[in-house]
Amino acid sequence: MDRPAVAVLFGGRSSEHSISSATAGGVLRAIDRERYRVIPVGITRDGVFVLEDDDPDKFALDARSLPEVVDNGTRVLWPEGGADRILRVRHADGVTSELGQVDVVLPILHGLHGEDGTVQGFFDTLGLPYAGGGVLDSALCMDKHFMKIVLQAAGVPVSPWVTVTRERWERDPEGVRADAAALGEPTFVKPARAGSSVGVSKVHDPSELADALRVAFDEDDKVLIETAIVGREIEVAILEGRGGAQPRASLPGEIVLTTREFYDFEGKYLGADGADVVCPADLTAEEITRIQEVGVQAFQAVDGRGLARVDFFLAEDGLYVNELNTMPGFTPISMFPKCWIASGLSYSELITELIDTARERV
Repeated sequence: MDRPAVAVLFGGRSSEHSISSATAGGVLRAIDRERYRVIPVGITRDGVFVLEDDDPDKFALDARSLPEVVDNGTRVLWPEGGADRILRVRHADGVTSELGQVDVVLPILHGLHGEDGTVQGFFDTLGLPYAGGGVLDSALCMDKHFMKIVLQAAGVPVSPWVTVTRERWERDPEGVRADAAALGEPTFVKPARAGSSVGVSKVHDPSELADALRVAFDEDDKVLIETAIVGREIEVAILEGRGGAQPRASLPGEIVLTTREFYDFEGKYLGADGADVVCPADLTAEEITRIQEVGVQAFQAVDGRGLARVDFFLAEDGLYVNELNTMPGFTPISMFPKCWIASGLSYSELITELIDTARERV
């Protein structure tokens, strides 16, 4: 029997384009080639779908030169819908050829126009199976404001926050400052709809608020100001259950900060000193069970599909969910794969799990 074809989709229009491209490098290297036929599809920063080289080294994560998808003149033509599942490509010389049937899409896109339900809705319309989150959970978890509202309504503890729009900050800065002051000090200021710690600042006193808001508003017109919870940063990886089973939680991991104030972009992806990813975390059996239970509860609260990473603060007074990521960092050094590796699932097996779960939904 022919191998199922997997379209690995990466890049995109968001500020996390390079991280998605680096994730593709890891996935292209680890995916089981004996099991699947791979079609790499990149999205340029301008939103053009191109047929990419099947070369993991091209998309290696290098702090000196972050990888990206460039326009090579090709144009990927998605199936026309209905019973059509044939992927086509128009080459730079204008000639169109068939790439064969697509059995499943693996969208490893981060941020807007990829992790927010838009691409998921596109594939739903075409009737193409795809791995990972669906429209609802992707949209909810991309918007931290609505994510917190849903989690809070489900009884999942979240840190106190206030949501501020650019329009309100320009119209009522003193009101915003008063709301921020009520949260105590320090606080975190972050874009509502961005990831990979892009646009996030820690505010120690009121004099830093304006600059932090400016940085966050560069990414989004809606921003959250949150109470900075003092506690350990714990993360757990969730996978959708198969065959009607409940979602599964990995062993938890921990972000251990040494010289960095928080786990920022440089610490996550550029190998900067001051933050270590440790998995499994040093926790009691009771703490592990509680973290796994609340992680699954949060995943179910947002109608989670496929996968998610649930980020916690473990404080003296209990657990707080910071956020859910429906397409978490997926490079080989990222927390999500590390947690599953510690739980007995290899990086390659994890990719297979996501693909096969998507195919079973058909």
